[in-house]
Amino acid sequence: MIRPEVIALILRAREVLWAMAVIGSGAWLIWLGGYLLAPLGGAVAVLGAGLALLALRRMRFAQAVDAPGVVEVDEGQVGYYGPNNGGFVSLPELVELRLLTMRGRRLWRLKQLDGQALLIPVEAAGAERLFDAFASLPGMDTGALVAVLDQPTDAPTGAGQSLTSSAAEMHLVWRRKGAGVVAR
Repeated sequence: MIRPEVIALILRAREVLWAMAVIGSGAWLIWLGGYLLAPLGGAVAVLGAGLALLALRRMRFAQAVDAPGVVEVDEGQVGYYGPNNGGFVSLPELVELRLLTMRGRRLWRLKQLDGQALLIPVEAAGAERLFDAFASLPGMDTGALVAVLDQPTDAPTGAGQSLTSSAAEMHLVWRRKGAGVVAR
């Protein structure tokens, strides 16, 4: 009865729809009026607006699964299980987050304090979980995080480019303040 495309859109936007329901509940309380319900309704509507903004950013962050591998986020640790590479990075030890574009594919580059880096395809299964992990980083601007994904990929898609090719395009998304070598 309902087209599969519409069902997929509803499922993708379900958090936004729930936030809109919270805003509607707040508006209903405002409409009821009174000294208690109107301010309570205003607070509920503002809460719903904040939830809607966060849900819209999460929805824009999520990409269609088109790359191999699985992303796992568990207790302050990001893991990537890929067919050829993978690994784990601890979020408290993360010092830099970049978005790389090479050979037409976008990758998150997570770099730890000890220099270890992990590359995660943006389109990997479970990569939408990275939004909450990245949002928990100190000083992270989630608007900038989502905006970097909206930029078009300009890197050429030529065969034979390696991961260290100069044709790779890098965007710095976040860097920990005060990270670096400390003299003792």
